[in-house]
Amino acid sequence: MNEWAQFEAIDGAEYWMKMVKCQHACPVHTNACGYVTAIGEGHYDQAYRIARATNPFASICGRVCGAPCEINCRRGDLDAPVSIRALKRFVATQFGPESGEVRSYNDGCDQRMLPPNRGNYEKVAVVGGGVSGLTVAHDLTRIGYKVTVFEANAEPGGMLRVGVPVFRLPRELVKAEIHAILTLGVELKCNMRLGRDFSIADLRQQGYKAIFLGIGLPRGRKLPLPGSDREMVYDGMDFLRAFNEDKPLPLGRRIVVIGGGNVAYDVARSALRPGGATTRGEAIADMERGEQVAYDVARSALRLSGDKEVHVVCLESRTEMPADDVEVMEGEEEGITLHNSRGPKAIFGDNGKITALRTVRCTSVFDSSGRFGPSFDESDVEDIPADTVIYAIGQTSDLSFLKPEDGVESERGLIKVNRESYQTTAPDVFACGDIAHGPRLFIDAIASAQIAARSMHDYLRGTRTDIVVRSQWAPAVYSMAEGWERLPRATPPVLDASERSGSLAIIEGEFSRDDAQRQASRCLRCNINTVFDTSCCIACNGCVDVCPQSLIRLVGLSQLCKDEKWQDAVAGTLGLTVEQLRSMKADELDALGGVMLKDEQTCIRCGLCASRCPTHAVTMKKFEFYRECVTVPTPNSKIVYQGKISEPAASQVAP
Repeated sequence: MNEWAQFEAIDGAEYWMKMVKCQHACPVHTNACGYVTAIGEGHYDQAYRIARATNPFASICGRVCGAPCEINCRRGDLDAPVSIRALKRFVATQFGPESGEVRSYNDGCDQRMLPPNRGNYEKVAVVGGGVSGLTVAHDLTRIGYKVTVFEANAEPGGMLRVGVPVFRLPRELVKAEIHAILTLGVELKCNMRLGRDFSIADLRQQGYKAIFLGIGLPRGRKLPLPGSDREMVYDGMDFLRAFNEDKPLPLGRRIVVIGGGNVAYDVARSALRPGGATTRGEAIADMERGEQVAYDVARSALRLSGDKEVHVVCLESRTEMPADDVEVMEGEEEGITLHNSRGPKAIFGDNGKITALRTVRCTSVFDSSGRFGPSFDESDVEDIPADTVIYAIGQTSDLSFLKPEDGVESERGLIKVNRESYQTTAPDVFACGDIAHGPRLFIDAIASAQIAARSMHDYLRGTRTDIVVRSQWAPAVYSMAEGWERLPRATPPVLDASERSGSLAIIEGEFSRDDAQRQASRCLRCNINTVFDTSCCIACNGCVDVCPQSLIRLVGLSQLCKDEKWQDAVAGTLGLTVEQLRSMKADELDALGGVMLKDEQTCIRCGLCASRCPTHAVTMKKFEFYRECVTVPTPNSKIVYQGKISEPAASQVAP
């Protein structure tokens, strides 16, 4: 432990909640520690219910979540994170909707995270059948509202269906988990596009008391490069939508994808795979495009043969790329060529056909203030032969449906909302997900939708819904698997690169039961903690000596007082002024007392410190906690109300 380490005082429940870093990092606070532990003990049904508790899309997240839980997993500070996402998939496959039954899905919902007072079956409109819209529908239907989802496409799912490649997320799974939500009583109307088939005014006239907009960012961005208007230049969202609906746009043999994120690799890896629109007319009709898209039979035959070159061009260096390492690695295995630190300059062509993408070297992506502002060395030029160019540099909205009389304002291409309630400038209209805060993870959209649903409920009931934490300490009765501290991280098996690039088969397999239990046993059980009782401590240093990680130290007050922010606290405890404290020598301070320091970062919960302590001043305890919605019978100050507010029923208000 570095003697200049920063110290943090234990300040109640919040401190211990932060110790469970996986759960703290999850936007919907899924108890990953709980379900991973249950898997390690062989309690698979219980594990699924824990994973499902606060997440209506647990099965889908087991496949494609960005997994902030893994990024923050404490085991990663020791060697490598627990494979949390893959373990969720392991139990979801057995007990989630994809297993053919929805009992565990319905029973697993944590009702404590829904407002306890119910609605009066008021009509609520949800525009957009993606992750955020269906989460709102899930929550509001469960608490007594009549919800109708209006979906612009022929099937619900949003980006799950049109944005995530079919080789990463089975469409049968998407349908199964959405079906589980619809069986709650949600009404679904497909092929209903806002602005084309109905308006916000229409919804109000039809008696919908609240409206939710979960329309996402359906369009891709393009750069105004010379030659961008040439044939076979696409935006990534159009390409993915067509590919995932089994009618890919025409491609050539040499494909260049511009972008360095996960979407760019979704595009590149999709472009590498076989498939093709069967007719020119189908491709045009499917994308609802006004322009004419050439269809070349020879290119189609070439594409089906798999004889393609795919290049990814991005501004970032390899270490700066936002794409996940596994995406880049698997892309390279499949034959994708990566061009780092290159900026697109122009698209060259001959007789209307693309021949190359000109790039220049990017010397820096950000300016001195850390803002996006790439700089280039114009003398370092590279032309990459190409006959197809696909942009994957971001997404943008389509707000053409908005009318002044709707009362919904936009800001920088997004719908303007109160970020605490997700209420728009029109009191009866709410919005969240990507359309409100820009592109983020699916799990972020779910979390924001849960807030929006509670806000809509408060708006309709005239109440305030608060989230409270219930916590308690319990005896820590546990055992760790033999050699748990030495077990290396493993991930589920994936198809061989040649199999992946030549088919649309799901690329990632799943753990066997034995492998799942072994990987789950790597969890450090961060909800179990060493608790120090200073009144019993005799400063024998036994815990310090026995700790295998050398992360406990007993030091004098002089060590703590090196950090100025602790001087007030120490002075107050000793009944001194800060000036008197600062005037004291180190040995004088140490004679007055000491502090126990523990580096929480790499504690492996072995319990040796507790077993060694002769006075039981050190014990191992389990910190149990959960979040719960409570209803307060007063208007929510974060909500703007209009019209008559329904009176809350006192008998339904939680104590």
